[in-house]
Amino acid sequence: MEIRPAVQSDLEALMGIFENAKQIMRKSGNLLQWTDGYPAEGVVLRDINDGHCYVACEEGEIIATMALIPGPDPTYTYIEGCWPDEEPYYVIHRLATAAPGRNIASQIFDWAYRYIALKGYKSIRIDTHRDNCIMKHILTKYGFTECGVIYLESGDPRDAYHLTL
Repeated sequence: MEIRPAVQSDLEALMGIFENAKQIMRKSGNLLQWTDGYPAEGVVLRDINDGHCYVACEEGEIIATMALIPGPDPTYTYIEGCWPDEEPYYVIHRLATAAPGRNIASQIFDWAYRYIALKGYKSIRIDTHRDNCIMKHILTKYGFTECGVIYLESGDPRDAYHLTL
Protein backbone atom coordinates (compact mmCIF):
# COMPACT_ATOMS: atom_id res chain seq x y z
CA MET A 1 0.00 0.00 0.00
CA GLU A 2 1.20 3.48 -0.91
CA ILE A 3 0.20 6.56 1.09
CA ARG A 4 0.54 9.93 -0.58
CA PRO A 5 -0.81 13.47 -0.29
CA ALA A 6 -4.21 13.83 -1.94
CA VAL A 7 -4.65 16.06 -4.97
CA GLN A 8 -7.76 17.82 -6.22
CA SER A 9 -8.37 15.19 -8.88
CA ASP A 10 -8.85 12.65 -6.04
CA LEU A 11 -11.95 14.48 -4.79
CA GLU A 12 -14.56 12.30 -6.50
CA ALA A 13 -12.97 9.10 -5.20
CA LEU A 14 -12.68 10.57 -1.71
CA MET A 15 -16.33 11.57 -1.61
CA GLY A 16 -17.24 8.02 -2.65
CA ILE A 17 -15.14 6.62 0.20
CA PHE A 18 -16.84 8.94 2.67
CA GLU A 19 -20.28 7.85 1.44
CA ASN A 20 -19.28 4.22 1.79
CA ALA A 21 -17.94 4.88 5.30
CA LYS A 22 -21.26 6.47 6.25
CA GLN A 23 -23.10 3.34 5.10
CA ILE A 24 -20.77 1.18 7.19
CA MET A 25 -21.41 3.41 10.20
CA ARG A 26 -25.19 3.22 9.77
CA LYS A 27 -25.12 -0.57 9.46
CA SER A 28 -23.13 -0.80 12.71
CA GLY A 29 -25.60 1.38 14.64
CA ASN A 30 -23.75 4.70 14.36
CA LEU A 31 -26.62 6.80 13.04
CA LEU A 32 -25.55 10.30 14.09
CA GLN A 33 -21.94 10.73 12.94
CA TRP A 34 -21.20 12.37 9.59
CA THR A 35 -24.74 13.59 8.90
CA ASP A 36 -26.08 16.59 7.00
CA GLY A 37 -23.61 16.20 4.13
CA TYR A 38 -20.50 16.01 6.29
CA PRO A 39 -17.76 15.90 5.24
CA ALA A 40 -18.68 18.33 2.49
CA GLU A 41 -16.54 18.72 -0.63
CA GLY A 42 -15.36 22.11 0.65
CA VAL A 43 -13.98 20.57 3.84
CA VAL A 44 -12.15 17.89 1.87
CA LEU A 45 -10.81 20.42 -0.66
CA ARG A 46 -9.53 22.58 2.19
CA ASP A 47 -7.73 19.54 3.63
CA ILE A 48 -6.21 18.86 0.20
CA ASN A 49 -5.19 22.46 -0.44
CA ASP A 50 -3.70 22.78 3.06
CA GLY A 51 -1.63 19.63 2.51
CA HIS A 52 -3.40 17.70 5.27
CA CYS A 53 -5.34 15.10 3.25
CA TYR A 54 -3.67 11.78 2.53
CA VAL A 55 -4.82 8.81 0.52
CA ALA A 56 -3.91 5.16 0.76
CA CYS A 57 -3.72 3.40 -2.61
CA GLU A 58 -3.45 -0.18 -3.78
CA GLU A 59 -2.69 -0.82 -7.42
CA GLY A 60 -3.48 2.82 -8.21
CA GLU A 61 -6.90 2.73 -6.53
CA ILE A 62 -7.68 4.93 -3.52
CA ILE A 63 -8.83 2.67 -0.69
CA ALA A 64 -8.68 5.02 2.30
CA THR A 65 -8.16 8.59 3.36
CA MET A 66 -7.42 10.70 6.43
CA ALA A 67 -6.63 14.25 7.37
CA LEU A 68 -3.42 14.47 9.40
CA ILE A 69 -3.19 17.94 10.91
CA PRO A 70 -0.65 19.46 13.31
CA GLY A 71 -2.24 20.74 16.52
CA PRO A 72 -3.33 22.53 18.42
CA ASP A 73 -6.91 21.73 17.45
CA PRO A 74 -9.34 24.33 18.88
CA THR A 75 -11.97 21.68 19.67
CA TYR A 76 -9.43 19.87 21.87
CA THR A 77 -8.78 22.87 24.12
CA TYR A 78 -11.59 21.92 26.51
CA ILE A 79 -12.02 18.29 27.50
CA GLU A 80 -14.25 16.69 30.09
CA GLY A 81 -11.49 14.45 31.35
CA CYS A 82 -7.83 15.16 30.75
CA TRP A 83 -5.13 14.79 28.17
CA PRO A 84 -2.09 12.88 29.47
CA ASP A 85 0.25 15.72 28.51
CA GLU A 86 0.37 19.06 26.76
CA GLU A 87 3.10 18.12 24.32
CA PRO A 88 2.70 19.18 20.67
CA TYR A 89 0.53 16.72 18.77
CA TYR A 90 -0.99 15.81 15.42
CA VAL A 91 -4.70 15.13 14.95
CA ILE A 92 -6.27 12.53 12.70
CA HIS A 93 -9.63 13.59 11.30
CA ARG A 94 -11.90 12.15 8.61
CA LEU A 95 -10.37 8.66 8.56
CA ALA A 96 -12.36 6.49 6.17
CA THR A 97 -11.79 3.29 4.23
CA ALA A 98 -13.47 1.88 1.15
CA ALA A 99 -14.14 -1.45 2.86
CA PRO A 100 -13.76 -2.71 6.43
CA GLY A 101 -11.79 -5.73 7.52
CA ARG A 102 -8.71 -5.38 5.32
CA ASN A 103 -6.34 -4.19 8.06
CA ILE A 104 -6.08 -0.84 6.31
CA ALA A 105 -6.36 1.18 9.52
CA SER A 106 -3.26 -0.47 10.99
CA GLN A 107 -1.22 0.44 7.93
CA ILE A 108 -2.51 4.01 8.00
CA PHE A 109 -1.72 4.37 11.71
CA ASP A 110 1.75 2.88 11.24
CA TRP A 111 2.42 5.36 8.43
CA ALA A 112 1.06 8.29 10.51
CA TYR A 113 3.23 7.29 13.48
CA ARG A 114 6.35 7.33 11.32
CA TYR A 115 5.33 10.59 9.64
CA ILE A 116 4.78 12.52 12.85
CA ALA A 117 7.92 11.06 14.46
CA LEU A 118 9.92 12.41 11.52
CA LYS A 119 8.36 15.82 12.23
CA GLY A 120 9.57 15.60 15.84
CA TYR A 121 6.17 14.94 17.41
CA LYS A 122 5.36 12.18 19.89
CA SER A 123 1.58 12.45 20.25
CA ILE A 124 -1.52 11.82 18.16
CA ARG A 125 -5.06 12.75 19.11
CA ILE A 126 -8.30 11.64 17.50
CA ASP A 127 -12.00 11.75 18.34
CA THR A 128 -15.04 9.79 17.33
CA HIS A 129 -18.76 9.57 17.99
CA ARG A 130 -19.72 7.51 21.04
CA ASP A 131 -21.70 5.14 18.76
CA ASN A 132 -18.76 4.46 16.43
CA CYS A 133 -17.96 1.04 17.88
CA ILE A 134 -15.79 0.11 14.91
CA MET A 135 -13.48 3.10 15.30
CA LYS A 136 -13.40 2.81 19.08
CA HIS A 137 -12.30 -0.83 18.74
CA ILE A 138 -9.60 0.11 16.23
CA LEU A 139 -8.30 2.95 18.43
CA THR A 140 -8.07 0.73 21.50
CA LYS A 141 -6.43 -2.05 19.47
CA TYR A 142 -3.69 0.33 18.30
CA GLY A 143 -2.87 1.70 21.72
CA PHE A 144 -4.91 4.89 21.93
CA THR A 145 -6.20 5.78 25.39
CA GLU A 146 -9.64 7.29 25.88
CA CYS A 147 -9.17 10.62 27.65
CA GLY A 148 -12.66 12.10 27.91
CA VAL A 149 -15.18 14.04 25.87
CA ILE A 150 -14.52 17.03 23.62
CA TYR A 151 -17.13 19.14 21.85
CA LEU A 152 -17.18 20.04 18.18
CA GLU A 153 -17.92 23.60 17.06
CA SER A 154 -21.55 22.46 16.65
CA GLY A 155 -21.62 21.45 20.31
CA ASP A 156 -21.81 17.74 19.50
CA PRO A 157 -19.81 15.57 21.93
CA ARG A 158 -17.06 13.24 20.77
CA ASP A 159 -15.03 10.66 22.67
CA ALA A 160 -11.41 11.81 22.59
CA TYR A 161 -8.34 9.58 22.38
CA HIS A 162 -4.61 10.12 22.70
CA LEU A 163 -1.53 8.08 21.80
CA THR A 164 1.99 8.86 22.90
CA LEU A 165 4.58 7.26 20.65
